[in-house]
Amino acid sequence: MKITEIQDLIKFVAKSGVNEVELETKEIKIVIKTNNGKAAAQTMVTTPTIQMPQTTITSQEIAPAVSSRPASAPKDESNLVTIKSPMIGTFYRSAGPDKPAFVNVGDDVTVGKTVCIIEAMKLFNEIECDVKGKIVKVLVNDASPVEYDTPLFLVEPA
Repeated sequence: MKITEIQDLIKFVAKSGVNEVELETKEIKIVIKTNNGKAAAQTMVTTPTIQMPQTTITSQEIAPAVSSRPASAPKDESNLVTIKSPMIGTFYRSAGPDKPAFVNVGDDVTVGKTVCIIEAMKLFNEIECDVKGKIVKVLVNDASPVEYDTPLFLVEPA
């Protein structure tokens, strides 16, 4: 299984609302568990000792589990702008543990305003907003690891 296929599977599971998916073949075992809409994957490459049948999970198998969940009120997020992580590192909402968060839900932001810090290899990189608007949602918990293109904030443009 290619790394891009694994990444696509993680993204699909995160969007689908399923809590856990397990995929195991002769060469690899993947367990994807979601927590608050974010997916984390645990991948183990093993040498086969027992012949096991291949398991493939299709979107048709996952769809019934998603549709059986109670529907929440759908929100129109088509007009929202997503601020994404430009790098891999650790996400921080403030400059220090005793400092206030750079932005909170409901705060107005302008182009160039610092919204968070991402620490990468002991360097603290300020992430700036590239749109004027209002913070609608913070998508990452403080001190959480993020990857390139991880959505961090949703902004309603002004």
